Amino acid sequence: MSRAAALLTALVLLLTGCADARSGTLGPAPTAAPPGSPPTGAPVAVPSPPTGTPAGPTRTARPAPPPASTRSATPAPTGSVTVQLWFTRDRTLTPTRRTRPATVATSRLALDELATGPTAAEAAAGLATLVPPGIEVVRVADGTATIAAHPSLADTDTPTVRLRRAQIVWTLTQFPTVRRVAFTDPDVVLGRADLADVLAPILVTEPTVGQRVGTPVTVAGTADVYEATVSIRILDATGRVVGAGFTTATCGSGCRGDYRAGIAYRLPRAGPGTVEVYEVSPEDGSRTHLVSVAVTLAATG
Repeated sequence: MSRAAALLTALVLLLTGCADARSGTLGPAPTAAPPGSPPTGAPVAVPSPPTGTPAGPTRTARPAPPPASTRSATPAPTGSVTVQLWFTRDRTLTPTRRTRPATVATSRLALDELATGPTAAEAAAGLATLVPPGIEVVRVADGTATIAAHPSLADTDTPTVRLRRAQIVWTLTQFPTVRRVAFTDPDVVLGRADLADVLAPILVTEPTVGQRVGTPVTVAGTADVYEATVSIRILDATGRVVGAGFTTATCGSGCRGDYRAGIAYRLPRAGPGTVEVYEVSPEDGSRTHLVSVAVTLAATG
C-alpha cells in the first residue's frame, strides 16, 4: 500500500470513531411520495387487527335514542250513534231509540240512557224504566256481557227484577258482540229467548214516539197474532183516520214474526198524529193488542 493510501484510510477511521452513536444512519435519500399516500401531516389509517387477534380497549358508543313512535292514539269517534232502548209499558217491554254523539263505549251509553229514562213524550205514552243508575258491564267475552253486582239485581226473581233484567238483556243484545247477559249475585245468564214472555203480542220498533214521519209511513216490528195479520191506521190530531192498511208477519198464531209496511196518508197541514198497530179479533172484529205511537205527521200537500 502506498503512503498516500495509508494516510487516507487512517483519516476515515478517525472520523468514524468520532461520530455520535445516537445518530444512526441517514438512510436513503427522500423521494416523492408514492401515488395514493396521505399528504404530510395527515393521519394515517391503522389497519384493523386480523381475525382472532384481540382488539385493544375501545370506547363503547352510546346507543342512539329509539325513534319516536309512529303509532298514534286511537282517534275519538266522530259523528253519531243510534241505540235501541227497551223501556216498560203495562208490565211489558217496548222499544225506542236514542241518537247520541258517537262513542266506543256503546254498552255504557245504552245502560246510562236506560237509567236516564223516557223523554216527556215517551212518559206521556206510558213508557217507564226500572233500571237505576250504576249498572255497569265489567267485561264482554265469548258473546256474554257480564254485569257487575248491584243491589237492584240481587233480589229474588220477582216480576219487577225480571222486567229490569229484561230491559238490560234486550238492550245489550242489540250489539253484535253480545248474545246473552250474565248477572252475578245470584249468578244467572239470560238471552232474549229466556225473556220472550215479557214482550207484548205486538211490538212497534218503527216509528218511535215523537218521530216526524212522512207519507208513506214505514211501520215495522214483530208480532204474534192470529194468522200473522197486522193492521195499521194513521190518525190526525182529531183522531180522524187519514191512512190505513195491513201486512202479514213472517210468523203468527203461536210464533213471533217480523213485519214491515209502508202506509200512505193524506194530510193538508203538518201536525200531531198517531200510528195505531193492532190485531183484528177473529171473534168480533174488534181491535185488540192495540199499540199507539204518537208522531208528527208531515203535510202531503
